[in-house]
Amino acid sequence: MAPRGNIKSVSPSEILLENILIVMNGETFSKDLSAKIVGGPKKLENLIAAGKIESSKPTKAQNGKWFCNAAQVLRHCRNMRGR
Repeated sequence: MAPRGNIKSVSPSEILLENILIVMNGETFSKDLSAKIVGGPKKLENLIAAGKIESSKPTKAQNGKWFCNAAQVLRHCRNMRGR
C-alpha cells in the first residue's frame, strides 16, 4: 500500500477568514479607515509603496478621495487585542 500524502486539516476559523477576504476583495476602504486598520498613515503608505496594498485615486483633484483594496488592508491589519 502506497503512503498517503500529508492531509492538511483546515480549521473553521481559517475557512471563515478566507471567505471574508474573498468577499472583501471587490470592496474598498477610504485612506483614513485603511490607515486606522493597518496601524497609521505611514505604515499604510509603506504598504502601498511596497505593492502590498492596491490604491487608487479616481479623480485628479488635489483633495480627491483615495480608495484602498479592502481585502489587502484586512490582510495587513494590526493586532487589535489587548495585552
